[in-house]
Amino acid sequence: MDKNQFNGVKPSITMEQHKHSFTKSEKKIYHYIQSNSQQVLYHSLTELSEASGVAEATVLRFFRKLGFKGFQDFKFLFAQEVTVPENDNNDETYVNKIKHNMVQAVENSYEVIDHDSLKLCVDAIDAADDVVLFGVGSSGIAALDMQNRLMRIGKHVSAVTDPHFQFMRASSMNENTVVIAVSLTGSTKDIVDSVEIAKQQNATVIALTNYIKSPLTQYADHVLLSSAKESPLDSGSLVAKVSQLFLIDLICTGLTIKNYENAEEVRMGISKNTARKLY
Repeated sequence: MDKNQFNGVKPSITMEQHKHSFTKSEKKIYHYIQSNSQQVLYHSLTELSEASGVAEATVLRFFRKLGFKGFQDFKFLFAQEVTVPENDNNDETYVNKIKHNMVQAVENSYEVIDHDSLKLCVDAIDAADDVVLFGVGSSGIAALDMQNRLMRIGKHVSAVTDPHFQFMRASSMNENTVVIAVSLTGSTKDIVDSVEIAKQQNATVIALTNYIKSPLTQYADHVLLSSAKESPLDSGSLVAKVSQLFLIDLICTGLTIKNYENAEEVRMGISKNTARKLY
């Protein structure tokens, strides 16, 4: 959204100014946001759609009608309006808080792990000769870390973090390809568009995300959930990345156990060769 479009008017006031022109469906969205201002910050587009009882396309039109680019654009500005700043000036306070948040992210992610889905993901990756990781921004860093982990246990894998290269790579996939899409929100348009192309090519899609209901999961064959939902103002937080790395570690450890002898042989070979780079 152009911040000057409404001369700095808050999103809540913008909605008030337009509410008399809302359709019946748009009023449902408006009333839901008014009654659940904090929860909305942690919703995906699909979750807001279901919670308000309105189609996703209608939700998008609602925000664009108000002058926003989309739901994420609205959430970013709305978060600045409804979030109360925290003033933790005490050194011990913020140290303890960060420790607690990271531990909590792992514990919460542990609670939502579906062991059957985890096994299906491990089996799919194990059987594939063509494994491709998609991620952009902060999730792209997690994808690169997963590439490193998978290489160390002998998988031929590539991480693609540039959206244009993702489109090109997705276009050359087939039924033997496994795509692992890393997206905390599941609503990153570049990732969703790339995965849509991959599905058209009959690739198998695994989604690593925080939201079971999101545009990304609509294209996924398997979904592994983490649990470290962040507000729009905390986008790219290390705590959220810890929850992603937890899932990545589960998958890579599962693959190592499944192919222990080969994984150990590759690991030893890598250790031997990289040792030459040290003095």
